[in-house]
Order: sequence, then structure tokens, then C-alpha cells
Amino acid sequence: MTKRKTPLQKELILLEKQEKRYLEHRQSQSDSKLNKFLEDKVPDKLQKTLEKAFASAFKLIFVKGVSVIEKTYKKQEIEKDFKVQDYASQIKNDRKSLRAIRKNAGNTGRMNTLASGTAGLGMGLIGVGIPDIPVFTGFLLRSIYQIALKYGFSYEEEQEKKWILLLIQGAASYGEQQKTADKAVESYIQNGFFDSCNSLDEIIQETAQILSGELLYMKFLQGIPIVGVVGGAFDFKYMKEITTYAEIKYRKRYYRNLPEYDMIENK
Repeated sequence: MTKRKTPLQKELILLEKQEKRYLEHRQSQSDSKLNKFLEDKVPDKLQKTLEKAFASAFKLIFVKGVSVIEKTYKKQEIEKDFKVQDYASQIKNDRKSLRAIRKNAGNTGRMNTLASGTAGLGMGLIGVGIPDIPVFTGFLLRSIYQIALKYGFSYEEEQEKKWILLLIQGAASYGEQQKTADKAVESYIQNGFFDSCNSLDEIIQETAQILSGELLYMKFLQGIPIVGVVGGAFDFKYMKEITTYAEIKYRKRYYRNLPEYDMIENK
């Protein structure tokens, strides 16, 4: 007779399927017709300009902007809600409780994605491309911060900042580069440390380079009034890609910290 799976085992199976589907999607990239059309029209220096803008945005938010972002949501209430849900999950030991935590975190990503997409469309309409980057970065980190809190994790420590940047790399890259980033994310989930000794500034530069390459054509297009709406709409797409990946990895990290996880692994 087959032994029934526990609620956590069922959630882990779901997580594995979602993660596999996501990673398979990131292993292949084909340039769109629009990208090919824009290829010889984008100024040579634009990617470096974008890279500097992303690096500056990350540094500004990490150093001075966290308290500003925290004013846009009720951090203590989110932390309290998680503790209540986490306690209920461990007491009841049912799938409904685990699902409640997962759905709560997932809703955060969707709401912030919609807000970022709306802002991107508005800026694209008036032809704002490069200046949109601090706004996009702010929305992105706001979303990741809330997902972190809803799974019981902080985001202030340097290690957590590195982890967040690696999450962004893992969601914004393709092929072998994506595999490398995902491996670093997984190493931290499993071991609690990074394989690389890179400093925070070095990881910021790596992340800025990946994002600037991925968003190059769209940010160029976003700088053109009216037509830029198309470019601004891609803020929605990339925000969704990154927050989906972040939610999957934070959920995986949370599950690995549950007492029952060790029992499942040791069977």
C-alpha cells in the first residue's frame, strides 16, 4: 500500500514542477523581430549608460532607499501575519496553511508587477526611457522585499542583498549564464553561503550588466514619445519574470527551514 504524501511533500512536488517549467523557459532565447529591427538603430554607448543607471539605482536604494521603500508598506504587519501563518502551518500541519503562505507571497508579486507596468507605460507615453530605471528598480526591490517578509526572511544584511541580486540575475539571464546564476542561488539555499567571494559592489555591477543587456532595446524604444508605450510595457514583462523566480526561490528556502523537511530528506 502506497503511503500518503504529507502536505509539505505535496507542496514540494508543486514547487519542483513550477521551478522546472520556469528554468526550462530561461534556457532558450530567440531575438524578437522587433529586437532585430532595432539592432542597428541603438546607439553604441546606450548599454553602458543603462548599466551605470542600474548600478547607481541599486547602490542608492541599498544604502539610502530601504527606509523610503518601507514607508510604502506596513512591514511590521507583514512580519506579524507571517508569524501567525507560520505558526498555524506548523500546528495544523495541513496543506491549506502552506497554501495560504504561498498565495499571500504570490499576490505581492502580481500587485507590484501591475504597478510597475502602469508606471512604465506612462513613462513610455511621454518618451521617458533611462530615467525610468530608478522607478523600475524601486518597484522591483519593493516587490522582492515584501516576498522576503512573507516567507519570514530579512533583506537588510549584506548577504541578503547579494542573494537578492543573484535572484535578479537568475531571472534576467538565459542559457549558461542563467545556469550559473541559478547554481549560486541554490548553493545559498542549501548551504547558507555563496560559492563566490565577490563583493556586493561586484555583484551589483554584474547584475547591472545583465539587466542593461536584457532591457537594451526596450529602454531605447521607451525613450521615443508615444511609440515608447511598447517599451514601457516590457517593464511589466520583466517584473513578472523576476518576481516569479524570486517567489519560487524564497518558497523553496522557507520549506527547507521547516522541521519536517529534514525528515523527508532523510527517508
